[in-house]
Amino acid sequence: MSVKSQFLKKLQTRQPAPASSVSKSQADIAEFRLRMGQLQEQMDEWLMDTGLNVEPLSASVTDLLVEGRAFEIAAILLRYGDRVVKFVPVFLYGQGVTGCVEATFHDGGHVTSLGRLFMRSGTVSDWAFTPPGALSRPGQGFDESTFFGLILALLP
Repeated sequence: MSVKSQFLKKLQTRQPAPASSVSKSQADIAEFRLRMGQLQEQMDEWLMDTGLNVEPLSASVTDLLVEGRAFEIAAILLRYGDRVVKFVPVFLYGQGVTGCVEATFHDGGHVTSLGRLFMRSGTVSDWAFTPPGALSRPGQGFDESTFFGLILALLP
């Protein structure tokens, strides 16, 4: 056995085993759930003194890259009279991101896409917003101004 082979063999025995895809997807699901909870808390803060409240909702997300293929996660609903804005998780993995939430406006029988929030893309850890029909991935940060721009549809 060459010295290089001995070195490589010894190096392999010292390195931890790579994380399995199951544990990675479970960690990503846990982070997605945590971040949805934080997003709800942030929306509650932004809505303080408006009379509007965030209503928690449960959503089932199907993702072919996750073991078991589906998981439950919190969604967010804002209601003003019969008008509703929903923030519903739609996938965990896709389009080069981890975690996607669809924002939609509901007015009676009509549903209009308001855009998508992306949880993580590469090294970016904040939510990013992409308007409907945009061809590129996450563009602008999702902040208080963007949030109120989206929910403006609630007011007739």
